[in-house]
Amino acid sequence: MGSTFEYPAMERAHMGTAFDEAVAEEAGRAGAARVFLMLGGTISRETDWAERLERRLSRAGAALAGRWDRVASHTPRSDVIAATRAARDARADLVVTLGGGSVTDAGKMVRMCLANGVYEEARLDPLMSVFEGGRRFIPDKKPPAPPQVCVPTTLSAGDFSATAGCTDTARGMKQSFAHPRMMATAVVLDPAVTLRTPEWLFLSTGIRAVDHAVEDICSTNGNAFAEGASMQALRLLTRGLRRARAGPGDEAARLDCLLGAWMSMVGSQSGVQKGGSHGIGHALGGTAGVPHGYTSCTMLPPVLRFNLPANADQQALVSEAMGAPGKPASELVAELVAELGLPGRLRDCGVREGQLDAVAEAAMHDRWIPTNPRPLDLAAVRALLQEAY
Repeated sequence: MGSTFEYPAMERAHMGTAFDEAVAEEAGRAGAARVFLMLGGTISRETDWAERLERRLSRAGAALAGRWDRVASHTPRSDVIAATRAARDARADLVVTLGGGSVTDAGKMVRMCLANGVYEEARLDPLMSVFEGGRRFIPDKKPPAPPQVCVPTTLSAGDFSATAGCTDTARGMKQSFAHPRMMATAVVLDPAVTLRTPEWLFLSTGIRAVDHAVEDICSTNGNAFAEGASMQALRLLTRGLRRARAGPGDEAARLDCLLGAWMSMVGSQSGVQKGGSHGIGHALGGTAGVPHGYTSCTMLPPVLRFNLPANADQQALVSEAMGAPGKPASELVAELVAELGLPGRLRDCGVREGQLDAVAEAAMHDRWIPTNPRPLDLAAVRALLQEAY
């Protein structure tokens, strides 16, 4: 009956502080002189945020030594290797990521590659986590370095985890890499930088955060601390996402969403196992190119229905946190997805029915399939995909 809660390696979260001010503070705290900035392409082209950060760093005695804005969705290996070489050439002593989940993961991967001398795609293979026989094997590696500060513009909340996803595009597989020090030193939650995020992306990654919280509450190895954080995450997200849809410029609502996304990751930080929505979602991203948020919009309701015989009491807590005790959690999630104008079917996300077999096969290699509260085999995963289609 005993269990252990292990606190994550992250040191700080800045809540509501302007991103350039918080990043400059973190650079000073780390004694960093050469900052390597990784940011989304749209942000790079359409804002002056890189220049704004450069001015703030200069006043703090640091320099923007490099800038990288070429990271495609799902963090392809080729983009990671190219960015790693650029960070090496810049002699970076701090990595700052400003963007969505793909940019965040790319920053983690760059730090891992720098620390382990990885400058070719093939050299990533020995470092990736491997799922075999119902267990995950994490190869030994040097701790990622230099440190990282994350400024998220979406709600997928990978900024708060010690893992990174990276896609081998040649094999059509999204792979996982992990190390306790892969986690960022600090995360800056500045709602102002989310105002330019496309609505569909902000809202759908909010459902991704909902997915984190729901699967943690429904997990087979949850803990009281993670459960409390996940329930508060659902309260903040359910309220904040609706308000952000109604008033796109409402920064208070967006901060609620950012705080909810953060709290949705407490379970992940403390080793709480996810389930089928995450496992199948990873495969949908790497194999069929479905955006992170859309995978949760489409898969979480059917997975909740499938798991109901195994965790009805836990699903009742989800319903309570979402403000409708007694109503099925699967219905509440599906209704929220529809209310936010997001797709609830895989066919509406561009997935072809002919891809479902390959997605199911890929999902069986994901670490979260064997930890689903109700056992999942290949046939059951394929049936869930068909239900979501």
